[in-house]
Amino acid sequence: MINNQIIKIASNNKYEGLKKIYTHKASVRNSTCGDLIKIELIANKSKIKSMRYETDACILCEASASLLANKIINIPLKDIKKYFLKLQNIKKTKKFLFPAKLKEFNKLLNKKTLSRANCVILPIDALLKAFSID
Repeated sequence: MINNQIIKIASNNKYEGLKKIYTHKASVRNSTCGDLIKIELIANKSKIKSMRYETDACILCEASASLLANKIINIPLKDIKKYFLKLQNIKKTKKFLFPAKLKEFNKLLNKKTLSRANCVILPIDALLKAFSID
């Protein structure tokens, strides 16, 4: 289930570490396994400028946070709900239809890792919580 590609993604910790500089922040715990993620975001009225994160989590959650932090920069705020609610719904629908801009999540969430979908989706849950999107 965990392969070298996932380890490589998780090891990209360029955005890891909180700086206490943010316009939005959130902390979310996975009720299934106990993973924890804290995120800090800087956003203006139209786009996300940066994301920092800190986790006490498994490698899938770490990799997901790393991918998210890399992909989220300059995504228009109006697109956040459109893109990320689709990813959240993968848990329910079990259909892996990622928006083109987020296709890298295919490396983390697939039939083999579906049982750990909550771990992969946790950073996205934190992002949606930070912007109060349900």
